Parts: sequence; structure tokens; C-alpha cells
Amino acid sequence: MTSSASAASRRIKPTPDTRFHIDYEWWDREQQELRVYLLSHLSAEQREYFVENRVTEEVDWIDPQTAEVQRVDALQRAIHEASQDPDFITPQTSLVDAVFRVFLANNNTPLTPVELAERIGRPPMTILRTLAGKTVYKGLRPLVEE
Repeated sequence: MTSSASAASRRIKPTPDTRFHIDYEWWDREQQELRVYLLSHLSAEQREYFVENRVTEEVDWIDPQTAEVQRVDALQRAIHEASQDPDFITPQTSLVDAVFRVFLANNNTPLTPVELAERIGRPPMTILRTLAGKTVYKGLRPLVEE
């Protein structure tokens, strides 16, 4: 997303049909540690591995549908594995973390508050009020179509 797109996203008035996503550029602009936050979404065992092995390595990953082999970041692979756990998103997961985890699990495919509500079991208007407020939580922003 370009800086002009970021400015545009601040000007739009999101609705229940507005699609949101993780704006990874927000993390850089805000000088936030994305990797540290991503580690918080892993299981304790997975987190321990990454704390002990600070170097990011690439691993082979085989797409289960296409059988295509890709080189992916080990942290990215671990997040994918964590997202398969039924406890990845629970009723006790904070709303912001639950939404962020949905986007981690779906490769950051933009979704509306209504679609997010179906996945996390929270009211769509609560999601909209949280994501559309003045505060940007963890880079969760409206998608600006160019």
C-alpha cells in the first residue's frame, strides 16, 4: 500500500461491507516489531524454538492442493501450522488478536466485518467500531482499492 493509499484509508468511512486487511507497511511506519508480535501467536513450543533460533531460515513447504514446493520463512510456516490448531482463535482471544489471526490464517485475504464475525463469533458492528476507530490496532486497516 502506498502512502497515498494510507492517506485515502484514513479518509474513508468504513461500513460493514468495507474489507479490512493487515497493512504490513503500517508496522514499518510505526516502527513496531512485527516479528515479536507474530511470535506471540505461536504455541509455547513453537515460540521457544524461535527464541532459541533467532536466525530466520527458509524451509521447503509443499502446497497440499497443488503439490508445488515453495521456499518459505520458517516463522511463516510455523504460523500456518499454529493456525490449524482449533484453539488458535477462542472466545477468550482478544478481538484484535482474533481478527489478526484470521488474516494470518487466510494469507491476509481482505474480509469485511461481517465475514470476520462469522469466523470469530463476535458481532460485526463491534468489529467495525474497533477497526474503524481513530486508533489503528496492529496494522488492521481498511483496504483501499486503487
